[in-house]
Amino acid sequence: MLTANEILAEVEAGRIVIDPFDRLKVNPNSYNVTLGSKLKVYTEFPLDTRAGNPTRVIKIPREGFVLKPQQLYLGATVEETETKYHIPEIGGRSSTARLGLTVHQTGGFGDLGFKGRWTLEIMVIHPVRVYVGDEIAQLWFWPPTGEIGHRYDEVGRYYGDMEPQPSRMHQAKRIPKQLGGHCPNCGYDMSTCAPGAPCPQCMGS
Repeated sequence: MLTANEILAEVEAGRIVIDPFDRLKVNPNSYNVTLGSKLKVYTEFPLDTRAGNPTRVIKIPREGFVLKPQQLYLGATVEETETKYHIPEIGGRSSTARLGLTVHQTGGFGDLGFKGRWTLEIMVIHPVRVYVGDEIAQLWFWPPTGEIGHRYDEVGRYYGDMEPQPSRMHQAKRIPKQLGGHCPNCGYDMSTCAPGAPCPQCMGS
């Protein structure tokens, strides 16, 4: 895991991108990220792993918004990050944890090559009022071991996201050329598809 000095050095070298970047948010071995202005909640149940699930948008007002227990809120960080050379991970901060607030539901592990704003899977034990700009989570970075093969920008469903993103579990991943370059469902050659794009043949069927 990178220490504060290593995080600063990698940001300065352009090997880690955090935008906007604030040196005051650098911790001994992590970086604090802040809550953006939008939340999304699912509107129809049960949720379906093989279909898109509709959501509605909640804009957090200046006076804050009260999160309720037993409700999943999808938020996003203000910060956009890019990590081609390190494995990023996101987690809660001790201060928010002491309020009973969690920022992910086991989905905190990132990938080499991820670029975008992080979707937060927020839940609370008690009602909690949150505000835009709250330092709600922290990122830390792991150096990879071994040769880097394909990166997330080649295969990821959530590459380039800039707002809270619901599950795309139902969409096919892009398969890199070194792994065959074909949709695992129908065999379509996806090596020229955009990062994170669904299989056009499956979508058209």
